[in-house]
Amino acid sequence: MIAIWYGAIGFMLIVYVVLDGRNFGVGMLQRLVAKTPDERRQVLAAIGLQWPWHEVWLVAFGGTLVAVFPRLMASAFAGYYLALILILWGLLLRGVAIEVVDHVNDHLWREFWDAVFALSSGLLAVLFGVAAGNLVRGVPLDDHGNFSMAFFTDFGVRGHVGLLDWYTLSVATFAVVVLAAHGATYLTLGTRGPVRDRCVRYARSLWAATVPIFLIVAVESRAVRPDLPAESIGGSMLWLGVIGIVISTTVLVSGLVSRQDARAFAGSNGLIASLLATGGVAMFPVMLHSTLAPANSLSAFAVASDRTALMLASIWWPIGCVLAISYFVFTSRRNAGKGGL
Repeated sequence: MIAIWYGAIGFMLIVYVVLDGRNFGVGMLQRLVAKTPDERRQVLAAIGLQWPWHEVWLVAFGGTLVAVFPRLMASAFAGYYLALILILWGLLLRGVAIEVVDHVNDHLWREFWDAVFALSSGLLAVLFGVAAGNLVRGVPLDDHGNFSMAFFTDFGVRGHVGLLDWYTLSVATFAVVVLAAHGATYLTLGTRGPVRDRCVRYARSLWAATVPIFLIVAVESRAVRPDLPAESIGGSMLWLGVIGIVISTTVLVSGLVSRQDARAFAGSNGLIASLLATGGVAMFPVMLHSTLAPANSLSAFAVASDRTALMLASIWWPIGCVLAISYFVFTSRRNAGKGGL
């Protein structure tokens, strides 16, 4: 049952990153692919009315984490407090920028909020990339399961590490490039004319740039965590993730080459989901690795709720998940098409 719940929270996090990650990419690229105020409005319109709903998956992820893995949530929330506050501010600023940019018909007003939209989107991409790097590298957990981190210490990956070091910054760079490529691929579906042509060029260039960065991060990950992938999950699940990466990459490349935007976007979604799923499988059952001593690490089995709580959660979670998916499908169909995808 613990493995199933690990997969459930992983599923919600993957859905959030795939959905809202494209919005991060759109924000980062807006001022590059859109040269005039009208073109920037076209880019914003491509996000449509669904972007606030994407954040519901992040809230659902946090809520399920509290119910199913409460000890992990208590430790992580305290240790990542500074990073979580920055993420919260990034989400708030991005939301405000999207909502108020057209409230005043003034050039400076629009320029300011367009800049806020771009900067907050870039900040969120960096922060989520750093968070992913921290999960792989580990945190300075003591023997009581507690930790705290500054922004950086000595930029090393052992001992009392900080949020930032050479490895987490590498992962953040990869996250920024991947999400920007994801956003550009998405915009090819939701824009027209010169904006779409620029998005096609950026999508191809950015996806090409992810290849060498991915190889560098893969080598670094092996050096930082030589114990990965964990043996307890079984090799078959890991290979499924690798197969997903290969298939998604093939679909993405063929879509970009043949200029079939829907195919390229499907491959983009599948590739990000497969990368995250493969990483999650490789780390199981460890949910927080200790850089001080491996014995201090928190496993899914050690931080899970009791059997009664898990049984209760297994009743309400499927109902909530079905409702969330149903509403997402409904809103997607209502807003399908150019300028409202």
